[in-house]
Amino acid sequence: MINQRILSHFHESAELKIQSASVLARPIEQAVELMFGALSNGNKILACGNGGSAADCQHFSAQLVGRFERERLPLPVMALTTDTSILTAIGNDYSYQEIFSKQVQAFGQSGDVLLALSTSGNSANVNAAIEAALERDMRVVALTGKGGGATAKLLTDADVHICVPHDRTARIQEVHLLTIHCLCDGIDVALFGGDEND
Repeated sequence: MINQRILSHFHESAELKIQSASVLARPIEQAVELMFGALSNGNKILACGNGGSAADCQHFSAQLVGRFERERLPLPVMALTTDTSILTAIGNDYSYQEIFSKQVQAFGQSGDVLLALSTSGNSANVNAAIEAALERDMRVVALTGKGGGATAKLLTDADVHICVPHDRTARIQEVHLLTIHCLCDGIDVALFGGDEND
């Protein structure tokens, strides 16, 4: 029985990735173009999310500040999920809903991009960060699932919504991780061209 459950996880994940490829390829491409435009103009990317999505933000940031698959100069990407003093001070003195939006207000500038992750699209603190980013004339790339929730209603035509067509959180997160790898690869290729393996 356990073996069958394991196989079921693998099959469902693989099937969703194949199904998502045709649906998400274009918005992922648009997100790469948006992020490339910001980085090539001297702007930065800020990233936020909760739980597993927080880990994805940090994964994304690490691969662009460090490297993805090639040696290059570091790129300015900041995960807003890592400074425990900022997070706990804002959570204690104001509210948990403001832990990301206050950081967007502090660090975000016109032309920057916010990468906002929420599997449901209903994370109040992520949506508050989106609102703060839009007030600062930043663009938003939102990674969601489950139809996009409240996040979908906040985005403008200039933003990019990458919504995984599934309702199960674990499966959505698995596609989010693949999407992050596509974004990192796309940014590298846009900034520095293809390599001998292309």
